[in-house]
Amino acid sequence: MTDVPPLFLASLDSMRDHAFRREFRIQEIPAPKRIAPWAAALAAEINTTGAPLDPDGYLGEARFVLLYDPDGQPAWNGSFRIVCHVSAPVETELGDDPLLGEVAWSWLTDALDAHGANYHSLNGTVTRQMDETFRGLHLDDSRVTVEVRASWSPHSEDVSDHLDAWAEFACTASGLNPPSVTPLDRL
Repeated sequence: MTDVPPLFLASLDSMRDHAFRREFRIQEIPAPKRIAPWAAALAAEINTTGAPLDPDGYLGEARFVLLYDPDGQPAWNGSFRIVCHVSAPVETELGDDPLLGEVAWSWLTDALDAHGANYHSLNGTVTRQMDETFRGLHLDDSRVTVEVRASWSPHSEDVSDHLDAWAEFACTASGLNPPSVTPLDRL
């Protein structure tokens, strides 16, 4: 690892030792190899039960990819780029809302701003997908999933605030209340 650029090592160090809420289960995954010379990737499952991949508590999933090209890339307007993906089922009524895309996008920008994650060149997409299950000729069930894919360039190699913002955004998109909020039905 002696040939790893010091800025990328500093960026990786900024991602260590984060404490996340218990519903946010994170692990390192293989990073994409063709986008940038250096990359690291994380995956998370948002789940309310103690068991990983438990369908009874599944709320969503997320990916965080840190890319580094020492020579920079014009589309990034810098040498670092963060790519994230969040996918979560939402209530059918929310899935029908024409403002869902704008609301989901605001969850991301609000999280970035709340954590002081300085960035530029933010872009992405919000997609809603509707799945309908039929039994014979009758609609039995429907499910709406919202997916947000976004990328942005951090202002520095310290991406700790970006990682925390991504985790908050994924939990919000998955329907979790902020940790400091107690739902009225639990009072």
